[in-house]
Amino acid sequence: MQASDFSEAPGRSAKIAGWVLSGLLITFLLFDGAIKLVPLEVVLDTSRALGLPADIASARILGVLTLACALLYAIPRTSILGAILLTGYLGGAIATHYRLGNPLFSHTLFGLYLGLVAWGGLYLRFPWLRRMLPVVL
Repeated sequence: MQASDFSEAPGRSAKIAGWVLSGLLITFLLFDGAIKLVPLEVVLDTSRALGLPADIASARILGVLTLACALLYAIPRTSILGAILLTGYLGGAIATHYRLGNPLFSHTLFGLYLGLVAWGGLYLRFPWLRRMLPVVL
């Protein structure tokens, strides 16, 4: 496989796979943001365990940030901005879990997994992103 193979428009199956990945991520982020807006008791307990402020206002701020990133990511014209903001947000989550010594694969790297899904979905959908970031296997 050569880098030029990725400069063409993605096939139908690649676009569908990209939208499925993006849809799964958006669904997860909407759920995550919504439970922070309410906020459910599990959100406050988790915040406390992570060393974050465990008050309703702080949970709601994180919920609004999560939903804003999800909305930007969901709109095709702003999806790259949404992915960039999500990358920073998820990087903070990774750093928080690492600082606490949480399990590597299940907790600390969960933000990395979400980031890979976010960028993978865009990579499969947008040919110009494939040209910009060619992956040669």
